[in-house]
Amino acid sequence: MFEHTLLSTIVVLPIIGALVLLFLPNLKKSSVFAVGVFASALTFIVSMLLWIRFDNTVSGFQFVEKYDWLNFLNLNVKLGVDGISLFLVILTTFLIPVCLLASWKSVNKHEKEFVILFLIMDAMLILVFVVLDVLLFYICFESVLIPMFLVIGIWGSRQRKIHAAYQFFFYTLLGSLFMLIAIMYMFLQVGTTDLEILLTVNFDKTTQLVLWLAFFASLAVKIPMLPFHIWLPEAHVEAPTAGSVILAGILLKLGGYGFLRFSIPLFPYATVYFTPLVYTMSVIAIIYASLTTLRQIDLKKIIAYSSVAHMNFVTIGMFALNLQSIEGSILLMLSHGIVSSALFLCVGVLYDRHHTRLLYYYKGITQVMPLFSAIFLLFTMANISLPGTSSFVGEFLILMGTFQENSLVATLACTGVVFGAAYAVWLYNRVAFGPLSTLYIKAYYDITKREFVIFIPFIILTILMGVYPEIFLAPMHATVENLVSQISN
Repeated sequence: MFEHTLLSTIVVLPIIGALVLLFLPNLKKSSVFAVGVFASALTFIVSMLLWIRFDNTVSGFQFVEKYDWLNFLNLNVKLGVDGISLFLVILTTFLIPVCLLASWKSVNKHEKEFVILFLIMDAMLILVFVVLDVLLFYICFESVLIPMFLVIGIWGSRQRKIHAAYQFFFYTLLGSLFMLIAIMYMFLQVGTTDLEILLTVNFDKTTQLVLWLAFFASLAVKIPMLPFHIWLPEAHVEAPTAGSVILAGILLKLGGYGFLRFSIPLFPYATVYFTPLVYTMSVIAIIYASLTTLRQIDLKKIIAYSSVAHMNFVTIGMFALNLQSIEGSILLMLSHGIVSSALFLCVGVLYDRHHTRLLYYYKGITQVMPLFSAIFLLFTMANISLPGTSSFVGEFLILMGTFQENSLVATLACTGVVFGAAYAVWLYNRVAFGPLSTLYIKAYYDITKREFVIFIPFIILTILMGVYPEIFLAPMHATVENLVSQISN
């Protein structure tokens, strides 16, 4: 019986936590964060039941729930997960309590509002991945912008935080207006925005091309693809550590998820037609972002630009349109959500101590922060897809699948691997080795017990996904096979 309400339970739990905080006045800071961590951690524990009870042999949606609240608008509130969305839901519920734990000491104003916003984001992001209606997906897709806008604008770390918040909001909102127009057109033509019904509709070729471009305008900004990436480095630099973790870990995955859930299956002809465009934009973005990373001096901007390169690897894999490449792209999205989030947490550790992210001030920290240096090295190597780490399997599958379809694109994408190794090794060498910098920074101390506890699950997942990826790939097989067969037909 519980399985019939499992998804709605996962959505409701963080909302209940937010309501508890809203109606309990005069709570101490520690109590506010304790309630937030408890509600979000409970949500994560319940979400793990999705994985435990997931049937790997079923290609369709599982744990489906239907509600008739909006029937008068021809909207069906229908929830479900499949092999594409399963781990994105779990990744979301995993990162939210981590963000709250990481912010326990660093957030010192409006703590209650901060925790409430993250709990609301938790619920909205889960809904993005489980709603089976295109219009409701759009509503949840855009609703996430509001709490993230407030997080950057209020708890951002520098003077340009307001500018960065508005830039993030308007870039992502304006692109999505084209998607809304496309959804309205589909509703007028078909009479519903139910995804499962729309998947049975064969739009004519011209309509597919126009609708695909409308969806692309929104999803390309979220990934982000060149030249729609301008908002990302600015938002990362100004956001608090927890904001950067959610931006890198989850929000960048919304574009990739949108391609796999909507653009590719709904518009297969247009997908094949525009594949050369996606290849070209993605290869340029990988090379450009990797080279741009080499000249950055802000730790967060280095990781932000590397995220652009990794997410464009994902788009190449998706549009190679075969089993290996699509599974690799999903796996790389998950790995990036873990590794990039951990790297931003590492930067947050340094920033909490020294209140600067400029490379100029850091040298030789291995001498005084050996445990932190070892953890930072692990995630730096994972970020460049070292064999045995989580990103290696995803990138290898993407390159193998892409090489079958277009060897030139795969070869050019490989340059991103080389450039990635260059900037990652340069970054770690600059921060970890050399004479200890004591001119501007006097107090050094290694990571605390709380910080170490936060890093443990990231370390385990990074190694587990790299050594034994099959447990993550197995739930995807049936769904991805079905998607590939739909396109080929």
